[in-house]
Amino acid sequence: MPESQKITRRDFLNGTLLASGAALVTAACPFQLMAAEDWNGYPGIGDYAAANGNTHQVMADGHMIRDHAFDKAQPPITDTGETHDCVIIGGGISGLSAALFYQRATDSKKSCLVLENHPIFGGEAKRNEFHVNGQRLMASQGSAMWFPPMPGSFLQHFYDSVGIDPRQFQYQQNASRIPTGVTPYAGDGSNFGFFFGASFGHPEGLWLTDPWGKKLEGAPIPAPAKQELLAMQTTSAHGPMPKRHGDTVSRHLDSITLEDDLIARHNLSRDTVRRYLSPVAGGGSGIGADALSAYSDYAPDLLFPWQKDQGPQMFPGGNTGVARHIVKALLPNAINGPASMPGICQSSVNFAALDQLQQATRIRLRSTVISIQHEGDPANAPYVNIVYFRLGKLYRVRAKSVILANGNWTINSIVRDLPSDYRHAYAQFFRAPCIMANVAVRNWRFLANMGISQAQWFDGIGNYLAVRRVAAFGGGAPALSPDSPTVFTLKILFANPGRPPIEQINTGRYQLMTTPYSVYEQRIRDQFSTMFGKQGFDARRDLAGIILNRWGHAYLAPQPGFFFGKDGKPSPAELMRHHPFGRMAFANSDLSGIMDHRASITEAHRAVQQVIAQI
Repeated sequence: MPESQKITRRDFLNGTLLASGAALVTAACPFQLMAAEDWNGYPGIGDYAAANGNTHQVMADGHMIRDHAFDKAQPPITDTGETHDCVIIGGGISGLSAALFYQRATDSKKSCLVLENHPIFGGEAKRNEFHVNGQRLMASQGSAMWFPPMPGSFLQHFYDSVGIDPRQFQYQQNASRIPTGVTPYAGDGSNFGFFFGASFGHPEGLWLTDPWGKKLEGAPIPAPAKQELLAMQTTSAHGPMPKRHGDTVSRHLDSITLEDDLIARHNLSRDTVRRYLSPVAGGGSGIGADALSAYSDYAPDLLFPWQKDQGPQMFPGGNTGVARHIVKALLPNAINGPASMPGICQSSVNFAALDQLQQATRIRLRSTVISIQHEGDPANAPYVNIVYFRLGKLYRVRAKSVILANGNWTINSIVRDLPSDYRHAYAQFFRAPCIMANVAVRNWRFLANMGISQAQWFDGIGNYLAVRRVAAFGGGAPALSPDSPTVFTLKILFANPGRPPIEQINTGRYQLMTTPYSVYEQRIRDQFSTMFGKQGFDARRDLAGIILNRWGHAYLAPQPGFFFGKDGKPSPAELMRHHPFGRMAFANSDLSGIMDHRASITEAHRAVQQVIAQI
């Protein structure tokens, strides 16, 4: 039975709120009634301890933008007296890359200010840290995998320029007879297991290890679905595959859903897709495969070919490593220690060095932009005014150019003079919520007792986990055994196949926003106890910490027609990519249709070229 603890009145209240479904609130919503500690929960240690996902403060500021609270209150605005050649909105990988490209293009002779609303740079490329059994453990908050670029490619040159050396991705030794991977994503080998719970007629739980090797024998799955899943594993997909971005096949795929593509290629029933493949199929976009463009599953590899024979790699804290390398290249003193991969990963951030008066490039944290507007007619205005909220006060700066590298969901609210055609295009960008829960355990003996290191389940919270060997330059233990502490990353998605995209998104976001940390923590404890209790897991003894990273707008969820347009109309991103608005250019990975740090970099490069052409 799941381990239970005392249910508080607050937990009961939350259960009542969740039962109200997808109702959207704009006034005193349950999130606003929650104390910061109830929302944030345990934040971990290190540079990122005050920045686990969208913190309570970040959410509160964002909702004030949405509700135009500053316009209604009309608080005083302090003019900083600053005029910058370029102001970049957003300090994620796109914004940081834009700052670096701008710095290099202008030989550091032009001033550039990055405004970032979180307590630390990186956007979704941040990490969590724990200290367990004398070891420092790191895990990604969001953006995770790094793909070795093709030799001679733009990305290869960029990574090399910021000191990322693919040869440095050497990992902990595996001190176990059980194979282990280097990413938090579960695979399908003999070290893999399925867990079936109450909805499969097994309230006590049933494990099936090496399910594909055993051809699903013993799995409580109906015979037709079992046959479909086995055929999917053992036979080639039907139909032509896209060869390049924009070819006939890719355009056809963008006209249908991912669910329909899975059904056609693998002779699956719709029920099989929704019961056994969702939400992992479409997991990179946050909602059900029934609402996503089929091309979203193919676009990353076509847009960014990579050396697949080397396999995906991973920094100890995910693509936090990429963000930190960019910052080190931008502002060498902003990260203490040497400009090496171990130094950049292990050293602390020197926050004071991010925003110094004498620097050509500056990064200003905890600064939520609420208003951007040209001074006069956008066609010939000499400057743009930017107002931002920081530590309880409003400030104004001026810019000769602006790069919008922030989330697309805020642009319609903060760019006050944005024309209607841009607003209409941005209204077609859907972002789905996600929680990345990092669960630190003192050992993973409970998995090893079954001979596995990765697992998937179909009910409860999360869907899969995997033991991960960490890159050695993170400074952790040289070897990983079943008795070693480790961190499991649970991706908590809110897919509701069969509902319209916006309904899936709003339902999920409401659940994310109204559920206290304590409830999620208890659900995770219960999930682990249910699945692993018979294998020796004891939550009180073995759990070392749980960090929630709530992302209210985690994933772009591209609907059919997003990539290449629909009904004779261009894709919604084409306007922003090819037509800057006055002195503003648009960056962010959303414009490519995929949530990938590589797109963040290339979209930033394009945007910088556009503003450079203006000056």
